[in-house]
Amino acid sequence: MAKRRANGEGNIRKRSDGRWEGRYTAGRDPDTGKVIYKNVLAKTQKECKEKFRLAIEENAKVDAIRAGQYTVRQWMDVWSENCAKIKVRPSSRKTYRGYIDNHIKPSIGKILLEKLTSLELQKFYKKLLETGRVDRLESKHQAKGLSPKTVRNIHQIISSAMNLAREQKLISTNPAEGCALPRLEYREMQTLPVEQLQSFLREAKDSGVFELYYLELAIGLRRGELLGLKWEDIDLERGDLRVRRQIARINGEVVEAPLKTKNAYRTLPLAEDTIDVLKAQRKKTGDSPWVFPSPTGGPISPDSVIQMLHRVLKRAGLPKVRFHDLRHTFATVALQNGVDIKTVSGMLGHYSAGFTLDTYAHVTTQAQREAAKTMGSVLSGAL
Repeated sequence: MAKRRANGEGNIRKRSDGRWEGRYTAGRDPDTGKVIYKNVLAKTQKECKEKFRLAIEENAKVDAIRAGQYTVRQWMDVWSENCAKIKVRPSSRKTYRGYIDNHIKPSIGKILLEKLTSLELQKFYKKLLETGRVDRLESKHQAKGLSPKTVRNIHQIISSAMNLAREQKLISTNPAEGCALPRLEYREMQTLPVEQLQSFLREAKDSGVFELYYLELAIGLRRGELLGLKWEDIDLERGDLRVRRQIARINGEVVEAPLKTKNAYRTLPLAEDTIDVLKAQRKKTGDSPWVFPSPTGGPISPDSVIQMLHRVLKRAGLPKVRFHDLRHTFATVALQNGVDIKTVSGMLGHYSAGFTLDTYAHVTTQAQREAAKTMGSVLSGAL
């Protein structure tokens, strides 16, 4: 009876075409019981021996039977259902699903998981940068390619899915590792200068949305956090506000969602003027549990406050800014007026003061210059 070859056993021979071939066993088909053979080819015997050795080492890291069962399309679905669904917020899951269905599956979905290479991914990313934007009515006047940030986000998703595949012994290495990624475009931060705040708040008051934008400028919440405030989160007597949830649009519905990170769950102090503004807002909301309710009594849609903001800015004769730029305005004004970076970081709900420092480096650099001038004056006086 012939001896059964163990996984990884094989031999090297010279073929009739002059090339050297290393052939080895990679397991058995569970349905037929037949041996699965794989091979490597090289021009010289020495090169073939080295390829043969590496192939057997790699084969030991991979479950050859299961490895051939998945395409990239199938594995992205497995990862999305069993990993992303547990780890990320609902709004992020929706974004991930869009990346998978609109970009990953159509371009590289048919490739066998074990055959996906770094070169295939590089070609894919290049295509996304050039012509990756999905053809929709709202994107009619936008560039045809995706932004570097979006491409990097897609790469991160693929890399995470490939790491899971490696852990499951479906691939020996992660093809996403070592890929060259596009540089992020620097987008200059915009803020409302202090001299424009009066015009902005006056127009906000005339438009009936003064309290919403005043509170945003006073404490610098994220848009979803601001809209997620309920009266149960605010103690007007003690003068503090607890950030406990956010409002997001998921699958077309405006819903409550968890906060971005654990640092986002925070309690913020309120100035006396801010308390007075909230007391006035309390009288306007009646029995609604929401601090800023929609006309129907539920939370306001995140899209609505952007439209309101742009209307107010236009009527006030001010340049258009994003809602997030009001948060930048809060942080910038606070830092310029001597509030330390750690305090500002905690109020913003950032995961570290280092991140805040990097984000507002331009403000802190100016503050350092002023500090240097002050110390120079003090020392000159002492001399």
